[in-house]
Amino acid sequence: MEFRITGLAAEPFAALYGLSDGELAQRGVRRYRVDQKPGFPDRVTLRDVEIGEHVLLLNHVSQPADSPYRATHAIFVHEGARETYDRANEIPDVMRTRLLSLRGFDTTGMMLDAEIVEGAAIEPVIAQLFANPAIAYIHVHFARRGCYAGRIDRLAGDA
Repeated sequence: MEFRITGLAAEPFAALYGLSDGELAQRGVRRYRVDQKPGFPDRVTLRDVEIGEHVLLLNHVSQPADSPYRATHAIFVHEGARETYDRANEIPDVMRTRLLSLRGFDTTGMMLDAEIVEGAAIEPVIAQLFANPAIAYIHVHFARRGCYAGRIDRLAGDA
């Protein structure tokens, strides 16, 4: 099973980088100085942010579909993140080392299936979910806190 994992685009968050704590608070965003690793997973680069660097904690619409599964939740974004994680058949360490919830959606945003898996064993679960041709994409969430972690798509020709 060929797949592609992507983080979030950096552009929507760039306007927040460098704002004062007061300006961030007006937007419902909080800045944290990273004090442990792992512990602050960036949703753009899909890596754990280094100790001493800053992250922004904000609410993000992870499932914008006009369906009962529309979803928002808190996420961390590394302040200054620019390069979106986008790799084929490669699991980032930030997912590999955590308990994950994989949620398979159809093209209308309806959840058709879901599984919990340790990140070290994610590939067979990706294949299991994509074995259903009606599943168009998978959302990955960090299972313990429920936060959106990234998206998995089939590679072309693997439907």
